[in-house]
Amino acid sequence: MLRLEAATVRFGKRAALDAVDLEVADHEIVCVLGPSGSGKSTLLRVVAGLQAMDGGRVLLDGADQAGVPVHRRGLGLMFQDHQLFPHRDVGANVGFGLRMHGSGRAETDREVGELLDLVGLPGAERRAVAALSGGEQQRVALARALAPRPKLLMLDEPLGQLDRSLRERLVVELRTLFGRLGTTVLAVTHDQGEAFALADRVVVMRDGRIAQVGTPLEVWQRPASAFVARFLGFDNVVDATVTGTAADTAWGKVPVPEGSPQGRCDLLVRPAGVRIVVPEDGLRCTVGVRTFRGNHVAVRLRPDNGPELEAECALRDTPPEGAVVGVGFDAAETVVLARAG
Repeated sequence: MLRLEAATVRFGKRAALDAVDLEVADHEIVCVLGPSGSGKSTLLRVVAGLQAMDGGRVLLDGADQAGVPVHRRGLGLMFQDHQLFPHRDVGANVGFGLRMHGSGRAETDREVGELLDLVGLPGAERRAVAALSGGEQQRVALARALAPRPKLLMLDEPLGQLDRSLRERLVVELRTLFGRLGTTVLAVTHDQGEAFALADRVVVMRDGRIAQVGTPLEVWQRPASAFVARFLGFDNVVDATVTGTAADTAWGKVPVPEGSPQGRCDLLVRPAGVRIVVPEDGLRCTVGVRTFRGNHVAVRLRPDNGPELEAECALRDTPPEGAVVGVGFDAAETVVLARAG
């Protein structure tokens, strides 16, 4: 469906996109993740034809899009501010693209009704846009983007202005809807939870380049680098040297899975792999801040030597702040990361 070949965009001396290669298959949902300035929104704008390239190609269904304007690429676009027409009602907003494509009034009305049913707003055609909640506006914007039956739907931080609970609910609805329609989606977000819930594949970007591509499970279980691990929220990353099934670290010897790469590396220990034991049986630590996370407690631990650690504790097993504990490590929850450069 979509292929980028060495896509390059420069702003002065800085490469916003640095020879990026990417493919999106028919009916696939791909989410591009990354911090601000990583190039993810530039990538979306390049595909849409809103940003000129300094090198490379964009192909849709095998056709080079060089010189093809935005409105002739057959794309659906949806941005985080929705960009709805405030002076038009819901029906007129959703039907805008259909009328632009020459649909008659009866056909447009029928399509608009079906789309509003699909996004959970049946019978909302005559409602004023200003009277809608943020979540309802998001649904209207989605219906409008889907109306012309685009070959590729592109979403730029589509849920960014909504509160967390609404985002979590809508992202599940979106994945269900796209699966039912067979929609091909390229989405950009900075929220890894949103991306992992929505995507078939996740693309993590850094400084205009792709740092890792994989299924959500692959990226979560096997981050490609310390950057990806930290971006995903893992703080327990430390310099290490692996010999056999153990790594020498600032926390002492840490077990690693059999078959791990040997030598100098970065080592990730997931919080679930930090085991609290009696002080005599492990790395001596003082319990710091505890953060309630719903079904567990995130506990910051200050070792006598080495950087802080985060542990994941069951509610009933959480030690009090200021307590002195020991720490052991579970090899199944450690990941040897490739050393950058």
